[in-house]
Amino acid sequence: MANGIHIEKALSSCLGCGGAAGGWSKLLLLVALVTSAAALFASFSSNFGVSFWFSAPSSLLASYRDVVANSSTEELVLPSLPPPRASSPSLAPLLPPASLSQDVDTLIGSPVPTATPAFFAPPPSPVKDADDLEVYAGEYDPKMPPLEPEPALTPSPGFAPVTTSLSPPLAHPPSPVVNFADTKRPPPTTSVPFPSPIETSNAAEVKASSVFWRETDRQLMYAKREIASAPTGLIDPDLHAPLFLNVSIFKRSYEMMERILKVYIYKDGPKPLFHTPELGGIYASEGWFMRLMEQNKQFVVKDPEKAHLFYMAYSSRQLRAHLYVPDSHTSRPLSIFLRDYVNMISAKYPFWNRTRGADHFLVGCHDWATYTTRMHDELRKNAIKAVCNADVSEGIFIRGKDVSLPETYIRAPKRPQRGIGGKPVSKRSILAFFAGHMHGRVRPILLRHWRGRDRDMRIYEALPQEIASKMSYVEHMKSSKFCICPMGYEVNSPRIVEAIYYECVPVVIADNFVLPFEQVLDWSAFSVVVAEKDIPKLKDILLGISLGKYTTMQMNVKKLQKHFLWNVKPRKYDLFHMILHSIWFNRLNQIHVR
Repeated sequence: MANGIHIEKALSSCLGCGGAAGGWSKLLLLVALVTSAAALFASFSSNFGVSFWFSAPSSLLASYRDVVANSSTEELVLPSLPPPRASSPSLAPLLPPASLSQDVDTLIGSPVPTATPAFFAPPPSPVKDADDLEVYAGEYDPKMPPLEPEPALTPSPGFAPVTTSLSPPLAHPPSPVVNFADTKRPPPTTSVPFPSPIETSNAAEVKASSVFWRETDRQLMYAKREIASAPTGLIDPDLHAPLFLNVSIFKRSYEMMERILKVYIYKDGPKPLFHTPELGGIYASEGWFMRLMEQNKQFVVKDPEKAHLFYMAYSSRQLRAHLYVPDSHTSRPLSIFLRDYVNMISAKYPFWNRTRGADHFLVGCHDWATYTTRMHDELRKNAIKAVCNADVSEGIFIRGKDVSLPETYIRAPKRPQRGIGGKPVSKRSILAFFAGHMHGRVRPILLRHWRGRDRDMRIYEALPQEIASKMSYVEHMKSSKFCICPMGYEVNSPRIVEAIYYECVPVVIADNFVLPFEQVLDWSAFSVVVAEKDIPKLKDILLGISLGKYTTMQMNVKKLQKHFLWNVKPRKYDLFHMILHSIWFNRLNQIHVR
């Protein structure tokens, strides 16, 4: 005790404090102040560290890539994030679904339908997609094989887990559905819930019995009721009904999108990875969508509280160009960057955490766009991925939630529609045509059975020079009845859209591929889907299509063309609007209305 008193006196003397009791109290006060200052500094440095990575100039991206590539640890260690913010207390008061009918006039300006909602489920569409990098100069590196499969990766423990203000995750058994393609089935007499496509999270559904919803949520529920009760026989001269599974449902859904949908675009992220669209080449779809979305004044809002969807405007093509480590054959640096980005916006803003990312979407056409979401569970499972590589066999693309993005090869960005069109049926002398490099599992089989064996089946590895000098690749497509679209390394192929551009009926050979806009389009009306195992029967399958049926299919391809065109200024029902509608439609598919 004596020693303690002497120590206290010495400290008090150093601090200029007199008396035992007063000295101890002031010393404790000083310790508390120092501790608080240290905590404040740590918080500041943590936030600064995170924001640094996403506000850094592009010159630092290479060093970021090198750090990731050379890291000997399992995960890149960056400054830890503070816990995610809770939902903003300034949100508009939330009203229960029971008040939907009485408040909808204020919300939308139209009465609420009395019909119960129905689930317009996408039909099964087995196909496997391919990557067609080879035909187009400057896009394909023959020395770089496809990515090696990577083990499942978990988010870095240095980052705080993303939380939500919603109720905990729930598992849901399969629910009864109403077939979207069945136009004769009457509306259900009882409520039919939408099954959630994600059984590990309830972030993608509206659980009306226990959650109070924002005004934007109520608007989505209203739109879903309107679409489900759409009368049959709606007529629109701009829509060719045979192309659609249910043209009335599509028309009503499109009208609801034009009337209601608002999108907020995150400004965060360094250029050129963000907000820098590339408008040429085979990955142009993501660039054109980004450009037209960011220029749009009808759907884009500056106030995120008014948004139904949140767009993360990065380019998978730019990620590949700036973050990929040459000869590494791994997308890991890209995945780490996106993991860090999502953790940053979930800590900086409340919007991700409100739905665990279910109302957020990305648009990426590079083959790796799907794989780069693997290191963030909520980005992979909950966010809507509009990607060209729509392969359901790999467990990343989720049918009914994610969107199959058409891969469009744009040769002239200033004139995206240059050269579009084809010959009439009477002048299409070639039964089937394909030319392309050999990669993937399907094309070698195709050539083994058909190369050089049949005059009607023009199947080549690369178009021979003596033939190309007389008739180009494009002229072959314009002169063929059927254009073969086999998968390559991946399932997506620009040939599918090229066939539509050149009015050639596409023949898709890619098991497990989700065809673009399958939620609304009837692909059997204008294309042929052939299972990989049936390649030896390919000619018999094509000859089995009567001239009358083929003529109708080819006419439908010409009618379909407008839905796959990029316009410098978007037009109704064009490709920009079709992509946005698919994202909107799939978001509604996640809403559970009772």
